[in-house]
Amino acid sequence: MRKFDYSFLNNGMLSSSLINITGSIYSLRTAEDFRKSDYAKVFTELESIAKVQSVKSSNAIEGIVTSDQRIASIVNQSSAPLNHDEAEIAGYRDALNMIHTGYEHLSFNEKTILLLHETMMTPSSDDLAGKYKQNDNIIVEVDNYGNRKVRFRPVPANETKEAMEQLELAYLDACSDSNINQLLLIPCVILDFLCIHPFRDGNGRMSRLLSLLLLYKNGFDAGKYISFEEQINKYKDLYYDALQRSSAGWDSNQNDYSPFMQNFLSTLYMCYKELDKRFAAVNGRRVTKTARIEATVLGSLTPLSKADICAVHPDISPTTIEAVLGNMVKDGRIKRIGVSRGSRYIRNQDL
Repeated sequence: MRKFDYSFLNNGMLSSSLINITGSIYSLRTAEDFRKSDYAKVFTELESIAKVQSVKSSNAIEGIVTSDQRIASIVNQSSAPLNHDEAEIAGYRDALNMIHTGYEHLSFNEKTILLLHETMMTPSSDDLAGKYKQNDNIIVEVDNYGNRKVRFRPVPANETKEAMEQLELAYLDACSDSNINQLLLIPCVILDFLCIHPFRDGNGRMSRLLSLLLLYKNGFDAGKYISFEEQINKYKDLYYDALQRSSAGWDSNQNDYSPFMQNFLSTLYMCYKELDKRFAAVNGRRVTKTARIEATVLGSLTPLSKADICAVHPDISPTTIEAVLGNMVKDGRIKRIGVSRGSRYIRNQDL
């Protein structure tokens, strides 16, 4: 059986692209935090819009569609579903609302996962709502000539419950490791969930709900205000390509999480970037360059060089970055590793 182990995230061997995009996300999250206190009404309005887009896009990825007008009516609960597709749309709305309003009280465990699935699938009268698959399933792809072939064989039905238990335990173990960046851990967990494929139906939608749940619980809530699901749907070819590359060799513990991690974090980055753009013309409290640099360094669990930070913030001069790093070392928030041009900076774990 597949072994679930995320300790590889603690070996410090991360690509520069993952380091840079993670730093950028932490920096943009700092900007969001500054604005929330000043623009509560704007964020409420953005959440309302994003919710409609999320429900529409997550279902559209699976071929479940209806008109924009009907989507809005269903999400706002001003109209009951009229057919099976609309019932599935209503189910995603209910599960999404559960996460939006109560993510603090939802743990990543079997109880929560089955509850979310039951909530999502009950409106469409699915007889396996809230239950794991009872028969083996396969993921099939069709080529340009209409020929079908098996792309991936998920965990067999009789091993699903144990696999989900192992996934939960591996996640909890990784959460207790202060040297593992949770932002990097989340896409690894979601990939494993997709490869287990624990349900007869709804696995893709569940993966997006669980992505939001884990992101929100770890303080990355841009998906509340700019639809995470819509960004996936816009570039779904890239998403499926990353999923295919990262799932290759999964059953024999030989897969590479990096493509899926990069795609997942790029999607989150686009949400934060779009949120930042929507505030570009608003005359509010500006996020200082110092705050952006500090967020980048403190948010990384991999030592960063001055060049790494310059790559994340090309609009900030190397002199400013060097000054901020010097002050952070002086007040003990970070420590310097190496000397001269070989210097790297990492947060002080002793604080």
